[in-house]
Amino acid sequence: MDKRILITGSAGFVGSHLVEHIIANTNWHIIGIDSFRHRGDSLRIFQDPERYDIYTHDLTAPISNRLQKKIGPVDYIINMASESHVDRSIYDPIPFCENNFNLALNMLDYARKSNPEFFIQISTDEVYGPALKFANHSEWSTIIPSNPYSASKASQEALCIAAWRTYGIPVVITNTMNMIGERQDIEKFLPMLISKISAGEAVDIHGSKDCIGSRYYLHARNHADALLFLIKNTKPTEYFDSLEKISVPDRYNIVGDIEINNLELAQMVAKILNKPLRYNLVDFHKSRPGHDRRYALDGTKLKNMGWHAPISFKESLRRIIEWELRNPEWLV
Repeated sequence: MDKRILITGSAGFVGSHLVEHIIANTNWHIIGIDSFRHRGDSLRIFQDPERYDIYTHDLTAPISNRLQKKIGPVDYIINMASESHVDRSIYDPIPFCENNFNLALNMLDYARKSNPEFFIQISTDEVYGPALKFANHSEWSTIIPSNPYSASKASQEALCIAAWRTYGIPVVITNTMNMIGERQDIEKFLPMLISKISAGEAVDIHGSKDCIGSRYYLHARNHADALLFLIKNTKPTEYFDSLEKISVPDRYNIVGDIEINNLELAQMVAKILNKPLRYNLVDFHKSRPGHDRRYALDGTKLKNMGWHAPISFKESLRRIIEWELRNPEWLV
């Protein structure tokens, strides 16, 4: 029997890559829910009316009984929709955080009624706050968010854990490093680099000469591949009542293959573009309060289960830049 998977934010950057990956690698039917109120774009929608239905709904409001009936039964839910731009969370935190909290609450209430086999909550490395030098956060490290965005994602996780405990919703939490890929919004770092370096403009690199922020960048298709791996190879842990061991839902870190600082990334982009790099080092804390210099997750758990990213970072970067140059409308 074909499976049915519901993806929130399916017309967003990351969601659209997940839709394409599922279409290419399964026979499942996809249901997308998008508000198009934030960064969803109809041009990202995969045109396959036989396998992909998309509904326009603002998830800060509950899913009505009529819409739930229209959607029909679902086997898997991947809750990906969220506001994600840190700068926006800092200068306008109230609507940003309300959006992320309320959409998670409404999706969990929907799951309570629809009884899926999986409810995967897409979260971020940023809930853990900054990673110390040479130390990577493992699953269930202490949650110490640094800004309204990471706090809003931590609140989503807390709601999921409570729903797993109270209602038995089969929650799985994934924490992911910075994602890159084709069709990413220009407000994000990599497409901004491609756009400015191509035009001969200087780029701002946050940090000082001896201390520049670093990330493990992950292609969105690698992220999609990891999610499909989890659905096909795991079963969500159920809550158990014990005075000897704390019961927690499953959590997995999804991590890129190499760590790279922001200046190194800019240099790689310039080299692929065959353009000179002009850049300014900008005082990190004055320009970006609430941002962390280093994020790092430990991907050992998923690696030991047999998952490996199918596309390396260097190949991802080359593919993305070549695609963006062929499709410059995504760089504006």
